[in-house]
Amino acid sequence: MPLPYKTRRYISILLLCVGLPIYIVVATTLVGYLDRPSVLIELLIYAAFGVLWALPFKNIFKGVGVAEERNNP
Repeated sequence: MPLPYKTRRYISILLLCVGLPIYIVVATTLVGYLDRPSVLIELLIYAAFGVLWALPFKNIFKGVGVAEERNNP
């Protein structure tokens, strides 16, 4: 059963305001454990981390920015 629009909206706000800052701290800490890689490699690592955090939550974010009446059939 899919989540209602309002529930997905509240979960997405929670993820963006609480989960994302925690994820950023964890990602920068993990990269800090590496010996300083070249700037290009470091950029690729951060880009990969930036994509990977959103993949598990793709279904929650899908359609959240669309007006509510378009989400209700």
